[in-house]
Amino acid sequence: MTTLRGSGTESLDELKQAAARAAVQKVQSGMVVGLGTGSTAAFAVSALAERMQTEGLQIVGVPTSERTAEQARSLGIPLATLEEQPRLDLAIDGADEIEVGSLNLIKGAGGALLREKLVEASAAELIIVADASKKVAQLGTRFPVPVEVVRFGWKTTLARVEAIGCAATLRLNAQGDPYLTDEQHYILDCQFGPMADPAKIADQLKGTVGVVEHGLFIGMAKEAIIALPSRQRDGVLTRIETLQPGCEERGVRREK
Repeated sequence: MTTLRGSGTESLDELKQAAARAAVQKVQSGMVVGLGTGSTAAFAVSALAERMQTEGLQIVGVPTSERTAEQARSLGIPLATLEEQPRLDLAIDGADEIEVGSLNLIKGAGGALLREKLVEASAAELIIVADASKKVAQLGTRFPVPVEVVRFGWKTTLARVEAIGCAATLRLNAQGDPYLTDEQHYILDCQFGPMADPAKIADQLKGTVGVVEHGLFIGMAKEAIIALPSRQRDGVLTRIETLQPGCEERGVRREK
């Protein structure tokens, strides 16, 4: 485990930022990097831009959403489309839930699950950054599974999805209208509860008429970098935990 200087009362944003900074240290000049979407991924994008400015790091980013693309452009990160760069060296993203041991994921609370999966399936390595609250023993413990569906006939799609064994609700925006993804689809948030076999559910969702993609990322993450609150009150430590598939904890390192 790694440790960063902290107060013992780090905010959630400080923990997310610490995990993002640790992940960004793995990026090398010349890499094509998938840029995730969400609050933790946004810290990674900012950290990449900082390394470009201070160290001369040279990368090309492939964004997973219009929101991320806008942030990256504002920070001066060169961007490419997936068509222009179909093979990525690395992708860095957050997750809603991380299943300890398998590193299977639930993603999509930020609404970008389709583009995230397309970009991250094209990356040689997917690194997940998160705070410790995202670790679970079984997927579905805290978060629903987002399912992106075509707008036409969405109620019939919802019924087919619920027949798999969940309670599904249409995601709404702040105005109370159906939330639209970057691809102009709807999202159903599906409460399965803790899943003993998320891979089976992923297959069932993928085979459902009207479903475009789902937020179960099975066997895709190679590493998860987790920031945990420090245990000391004297301003010494924020701990970084590294998880890999098949083991609960590779190590805890302490950084200054």
